[in-house]
Amino acid sequence: MNVSERRVCRVLGQHRSTQRRLPQGRADEDRLVADMIELTRQYGRYGYRRIAALLRDAGWQVNDKRVERLWRREGLKVPMKQPKKGRLWLNDGSCVRLRPEYRNHVWSYDFVHHRTEDGRAFRTLNILDEHSRECLAIRVKRKLNSTEVIDALTDLFILRGVPAYIRSDNGPEFVAEAVRSWIKAVGAKTAFIEPGSPWENGYCESFNGRLRDELLNGEIFYSLREAQTIIESWRNHYNTKRPHSALGYRPPAPETTVPMDQRPTMH
Repeated sequence: MNVSERRVCRVLGQHRSTQRRLPQGRADEDRLVADMIELTRQYGRYGYRRIAALLRDAGWQVNDKRVERLWRREGLKVPMKQPKKGRLWLNDGSCVRLRPEYRNHVWSYDFVHHRTEDGRAFRTLNILDEHSRECLAIRVKRKLNSTEVIDALTDLFILRGVPAYIRSDNGPEFVAEAVRSWIKAVGAKTAFIEPGSPWENGYCESFNGRLRDELLNGEIFYSLREAQTIIESWRNHYNTKRPHSALGYRPPAPETTVPMDQRPTMH
């Protein structure tokens, strides 16, 4: 066709520079993709928003849209979302769920069951502050009973004070008379959920799912001691590094550092 480039571009509504210049990505794109893939490999159950938050923590000036574009270009899979669950409503239209309003307002705790490589069972007692989403403790033992519950809570009460409420399900370890009497004696109130309504303990149920999905399902524990060490390391990561969607993709208890020139001097 004997038609000028200028005329063709005008008819197509296309700038003439597109005929001379090949589109190029940013100079840092290869390094960004490499870091993104490395984080995805390390945290295989994270979606692109959490990966973007971790990239920003590492110093990258990048928004979610750019990470999503590269995520899809690289063929990475977004984890499936949890199905939505209803709430438990009473006949008068009120919801029985107690909502946390500040730190140490409502703690919740629950058990998770797993096995070491030899087939022997162990349990984890997970304790959360529902307002901050911080995992206060994970106690890992072959057997956990009401005495262990009291011991774990006692340690936390000494370190953090007594919460206003403690939420749990109706398992025998939680409704044991010794546990109820002790919680009342220290000045807290119990908040047992309705039988068959695990969504009332939604904060702990969600945490249990993250623990199993991001750690337990992908690890082989050869001994109880190894399980205790690895689970405690994961708890520390969950509190200080892992981006939490409900907290604006910030961790529940991020680590803080004080510059050397701002630290108090000893006299």
